[in-house]
Amino acid sequence: MFKEFKAFVMRGNVVDMAIGIIIGVAFGKIVTSLVNDVIMPPIGLLLGKIDFANLFINISGQAFPTLAAAKAAGAATINYGMFINTIIDFIIVAFVIFIIVRQINKLKKPAPAAAPTTKECPFCYSAISIKATRCPNCTSQLTK
Repeated sequence: MFKEFKAFVMRGNVVDMAIGIIIGVAFGKIVTSLVNDVIMPPIGLLLGKIDFANLFINISGQAFPTLAAAKAAGAATINYGMFINTIIDFIIVAFVIFIIVRQINKLKKPAPAAAPTTKECPFCYSAISIKATRCPNCTSQLTK
């Protein structure tokens, strides 16, 4: 059983997938930091000094000045500001993945087919040079 497991884990697909997941998680953290620390502060400033991470709806009936205070008190909240940040994270990650897949697909395009060098004789159906005016097999006169 151990040998089978080792063979399974060491297959190229599994190792490649594991590397992809690790890089994806690291990339997700970078994007989250980009959104939270670079993109959202200027947007919040433009919208009247709003901190999106601190936007919440308190459904416990008590008043709290910040999300941290509501969480410390154990109040039930709907954190729609964090949801907005997560949506922006997703859009950025999805866009970057789209660009990467698009570039990979461009690299994978097959080479254009080479121009044909032979044609088929309409009389004997043998392959002959494309420049031939007479078939070397059946000696028929060919039209262009």
